[in-house]
Amino acid sequence: MTKIEITVLGTASMIPTKERNLTSVFLSYEKQGILFDCGEGTQRQLKLAGIKPNKINKILISHWHGDHVLGLPGLLQTLGNSDYVKKLDIYGPVGTKKYFECMLKGFAYDTNLDLEVHDIKDGTIFENKDFFIESKKMEHGVLCMGYAFVEKDKRKIIKSKVKGVPGKKIGELQKGKSIEHEEKIIHPDDVSHIEKGKKVSFIVDTEICTNAARLCNGSDLLLCESTYLSDLEEKGQQYKHMTAEQAALLASNNNVKELVLCHFSGRYKTTEALEEEAKAIFPNTRAAFELMKIKL
Repeated sequence: MTKIEITVLGTASMIPTKERNLTSVFLSYEKQGILFDCGEGTQRQLKLAGIKPNKINKILISHWHGDHVLGLPGLLQTLGNSDYVKKLDIYGPVGTKKYFECMLKGFAYDTNLDLEVHDIKDGTIFENKDFFIESKKMEHGVLCMGYAFVEKDKRKIIKSKVKGVPGKKIGELQKGKSIEHEEKIIHPDDVSHIEKGKKVSFIVDTEICTNAARLCNGSDLLLCESTYLSDLEEKGQQYKHMTAEQAALLASNNNVKELVLCHFSGRYKTTEALEEEAKAIFPNTRAAFELMKIKL
């Protein structure tokens, strides 16, 4: 299967700290570069991570609170003044087109970009032959979306079992079709097996809710907010954020393989206590850090 590489660019909530940038995560898959949120300082983090901005062709916005989008103007200006020749698709909750238009009016430059802004609701927002992206509404103070990147299952041919079979016919087998070769019928299942695709979910700025569970179910990796420790659960309820314990319960109850915590309150100088709290419930947990790379 194609390698998926995730780079965590920012883990702070609301306000950056000396150690933490605001929320942003980059996912690389073949020729696709997908940016989840674009907090202030994202461009600098991309440089530090060695990721060229022109690798980005999709930006998925969870919601329009400033700490998740204030990096957009600078990034768009950089792309507009570079050799960027791709189409840029920007997805976000209903109202994104309006917010985006207002944002552009605040800056004296022409983006010169081929871009399209999409207002989205629950469902599949993009699909090609290799993967699809799903969105679901979260529970926050403003309209907020969670996202899942889902790689499609692929049929892998066992080369030793198709020696002498022409490439065109192998292509048919890969599509799941039976072929005739040397007066014999060859069925796909006789010479191949299915490799299950990977799933990565991104959930921030929400209280624990049914849609979060539905979205992350079966994820190989869940990047999930863990703004507070459980002793501040009431504060989390007030501002509609999750605790580390709740993030762990979400992962534990929904067949998630690995949990990576993010979106930490600035009150925590280190993430050790948050990680420990989550690990007590879901052992395969790590706390994200700036420029962390994860390969699937």
